[in-house]
Amino acid sequence: MEKHLHIISLTVPYPVMYGGVFDLFYKLSALQSQGIHIHLHCFKYGDNSVQDELNKYCHSVQYYERESGHKAFSPNIPYIVASRKNEILFNNLLKDDYPILMEGVHCTYLLNDARFEKRKKFVRLHNVEYQYYHYLSQSSNSILKKIYYKRESSLLKEYEQSLVSKATAFWGVSNNDVQTYREEFHCTTIDLLPPYLPTSWQVKCLPGKGNYCLYHGDLSVDVNEKAATWLLEEVFSNTSLPLVIAGKNPSSKLQRLAHSNPNTCIVANPSEKEMQDMIMRAHINILPSFSYSGIKLKLLNALFNGRFCIANAATVAGSGGLEELCCMADTAKEMRDEIAVHFNRNFEEGEIDKRRKILLRKFNNEANAKQQVKWIWGEENH
Repeated sequence: MEKHLHIISLTVPYPVMYGGVFDLFYKLSALQSQGIHIHLHCFKYGDNSVQDELNKYCHSVQYYERESGHKAFSPNIPYIVASRKNEILFNNLLKDDYPILMEGVHCTYLLNDARFEKRKKFVRLHNVEYQYYHYLSQSSNSILKKIYYKRESSLLKEYEQSLVSKATAFWGVSNNDVQTYREEFHCTTIDLLPPYLPTSWQVKCLPGKGNYCLYHGDLSVDVNEKAATWLLEEVFSNTSLPLVIAGKNPSSKLQRLAHSNPNTCIVANPSEKEMQDMIMRAHINILPSFSYSGIKLKLLNALFNGRFCIANAATVAGSGGLEELCCMADTAKEMRDEIAVHFNRNFEEGEIDKRRKILLRKFNNEANAKQQVKWIWGEENH
């Protein structure tokens, strides 16, 4: 019997320009390879557009406009959820009784709709969102953004708690997120499902030496800008070692700060190929974080494809032991010391073998897809 699945995506999951889209996009081909007919529903906003590439993996693809501004504000529903309330989407989902996978808390408005009460409904958590917005409020320098993030965090905490009894099951990307839902929200229907990753990631790190340190991420996100700023001001301000900062939409403030350091350059909006080349050729991928929620795709990217990786506790939180593959440093001094130790050290084949043993066991798209199929339809997929 054919298996059909609706997937509601919080954004258009292509092109794969930043870590948050990896799980959204690479899930499609993995589930398709298990014989699943995917009906993808994407929210467009900003510079999103129709992407023909998605038609290769999906039985159907439909696009919806995300509301913005005051139209999407609600007194008790978080903005990220209320802005994706869409009656056209709901009517399309009601034309059949296929299971529904909601990508992120963002896409869960239908859990409050009685018309979907008897449907199989699954939520893929990308973060504990109320915690993520709390970290955003701490990282932002804008008073207005701080107010918005604090309000959103407060609404999300109540909203996430309310969802626990409304979905068939939840899947978290990190051990910490699963634990939070179990212990804080008393959710008994949550399991760990590691993120889907590019099939090209096979732990092909370059041995030997590179000649720069790299920080990469979506620089338009406040927590990432804070991390890049911290590196510039606290770690690299009095060193001659070269630092490259690369990522999406860096602010003019961050660009000015980077340009004020003669040993730092900033690469704005690199292509996926350019970014992967920088990660692979760097001698040290340096990845501090100020958020403990979710799993850091930039960390996985660096471990699969780069040489030495220096991280702090927040970066590896909930990763299931990936700290053993990193050089750990939590303070600016510890980070400077780790950089000094490793910058003149060759990256050896033994390190690559160790990563291969751990990473390829933990992150396997085919195993993920088979498990997901079993969870949704309650049977092995043949």
